[in-house]
Amino acid sequence: MWLKDQAERAFNTKESTMWKTIRSVFAPVHPEGYPFLAIFAVATILAGFFLPDVFFWVGVILTAWCAYFFRDPVRTTPVREGLVIAPADGRVSDIRELTPPPELDLDEEKRVRVSIFMNVFDVHVNRAPVDGRITAITYIPGKFLNAELDKASTDNERQAFVIEMEDGKKIGMVQIAGLVARRIVRFVERDDVVLAGQRIGLIRFGSRVDVWLPPRVKPSVLVGQRAIAGETVIADLSCTLPPPQPRRS
Repeated sequence: MWLKDQAERAFNTKESTMWKTIRSVFAPVHPEGYPFLAIFAVATILAGFFLPDVFFWVGVILTAWCAYFFRDPVRTTPVREGLVIAPADGRVSDIRELTPPPELDLDEEKRVRVSIFMNVFDVHVNRAPVDGRITAITYIPGKFLNAELDKASTDNERQAFVIEMEDGKKIGMVQIAGLVARRIVRFVERDDVVLAGQRIGLIRFGSRVDVWLPPRVKPSVLVGQRAIAGETVIADLSCTLPPPQPRRS
């Protein structure tokens, strides 16, 4: 009987994992992707009528890729006071303590910046990292360098958000365009109240999102780790870094 229960539990877990994987791959398309999907679909149909078959099948593949790129899966966001949630899918490409950029209009005290790099196969819908009110939104035109480069945070086209939490702490979030990204879209406005995990923007096609934690807050992720927007905890505000030690001369 025990073996039967264990077998059923293992089967149900496997089935649940498979279903979750299927749902993530065949997730609904975000409305921002509808125009692109329509263009690819029409071009594919026309290619099927007027061009050799190979062009039709190339169009089918590109249309499927477009739907995959603009997918918008449902996410389950951890709910607990003090958690900072990943705003983007992708790889944690950099973690370092720096002075915030001027567009965030934060104090000059150093903060930990967590950078998440999104390739063209990642979900590109960005989500709010915390509950709070958006106190500032700043758009900065710029270049389209490789988003993994550190200078992309100062040279590339980007959009910065400041979210003030109920206790007065502020979180900075910056959407940074990449080498092939040519469009940063936002779904919210200044003074909007957002919830952690709420969809607040999208970047086309491949880019980076930086999160600036409050001073002395210790990150909960490592460089190279995969992050899932709306689900991965990247910091706990109750976990702080040790105070800087005075230099001895």
